[in-house]
Amino acid sequence: MFYSKNNRSFGRVRKLLALAASFFLIFVIVGYMTTTPPANRLSSSMISKWTSDIDGSVFLNLLGMENRALMLHYEEHNQLHTLSKSLFQLVTSIKPQDFRSLLGNELPGFSRYDREILIAGEGTDYSNLPVESSFPLEDVLEERQAVYEENEETEETEEAPPEEAEELQDTVFIYNTHNREAFLPHLPDVDDSNLAHHGEINITKVSERMKEDLAKKGIGAIVDDTDIIGEVLLDRGWEYWKSYDASREVVAEAFSQHGDLKYAFDIHRDSMPRDVTTKEVNGEIYARIMFVIGQDNPSFQKNFELAESLHNKLEEKYPGLSRGVVPQGGANNNGVYNQDLSENLLVLEIGGVDNTLEETYRTVQALVDVFSDHYWDAEAVQGN
Repeated sequence: MFYSKNNRSFGRVRKLLALAASFFLIFVIVGYMTTTPPANRLSSSMISKWTSDIDGSVFLNLLGMENRALMLHYEEHNQLHTLSKSLFQLVTSIKPQDFRSLLGNELPGFSRYDREILIAGEGTDYSNLPVESSFPLEDVLEERQAVYEENEETEETEEAPPEEAEELQDTVFIYNTHNREAFLPHLPDVDDSNLAHHGEINITKVSERMKEDLAKKGIGAIVDDTDIIGEVLLDRGWEYWKSYDASREVVAEAFSQHGDLKYAFDIHRDSMPRDVTTKEVNGEIYARIMFVIGQDNPSFQKNFELAESLHNKLEEKYPGLSRGVVPQGGANNNGVYNQDLSENLLVLEIGGVDNTLEETYRTVQALVDVFSDHYWDAEAVQGN
């Protein structure tokens, strides 16, 4: 009897300890979810990636624990095999059927190839996708000599609209999160692509050219001139990787103040070399373009549909000019790029560090050409 009472007492103590441990675990989980930066949290893409790696038979086994009828024709040794393999996979992150997973854990930089391509343009593969880089702010803001003269050829590509033309309704917002991204051909004293930054001769000129070309197609645009890097980040003491947080405020304010805005383009230049970012089309040299979609934002599908439409139109009129459409996201990556602010917001990589502004201007003209087709087709549909 004494043993029985002690046993029951011990059982109650164990239950209390288990309950206390459960509450402690809940507090730890809640603390993790509320204090950990978003980039380091368990994202839906991470969970999706883990579950996609698990053999479907594992889920069948789990269901079979509740409904034995599901397992009547499933051999027992298969059950044990798939369960053990999946447990091994979850614990070690190594897939027995994929040798690449072992290399990815051991070789520095190898994991960068573990990405997706939504639409592959000519020559696009896992070795030449855009890479999100972060630079020391002092390097980006360093003063450098830049050389650039407007080329008359690029200025006379199309007759300008008459001065008396009706004022256009601004429906496109153009901005540059990394507004100091520049091009090596215009920086005579720079040969390191990581130092290709300038306060004036930079990617913002591409945005200005896009506005001009859109106006020639009857589409009004606003170009934001905020110096995200040289003013916002510097004033707030933020690092370069916080650029999208800074530009988010710019985009949100633009959409709140201009009710007619329907599209937004965040224009960048890539860090890939010239052979990746350059294409000859109809005897002219163009800087190639790539569409980047943040896969962790709720507008992903709509953003992708716009990118897909523009890619296909470019393929028809300017074959090979588009490098394709790629997603970006997951743990330790941005994955949003402010595209949750609009269903028609695209991140555009126009050219690369080795291209010239003239080459990017030709690309902008081609992009505006196909975008205007998409734009006016959409306007006609909405008008009906």
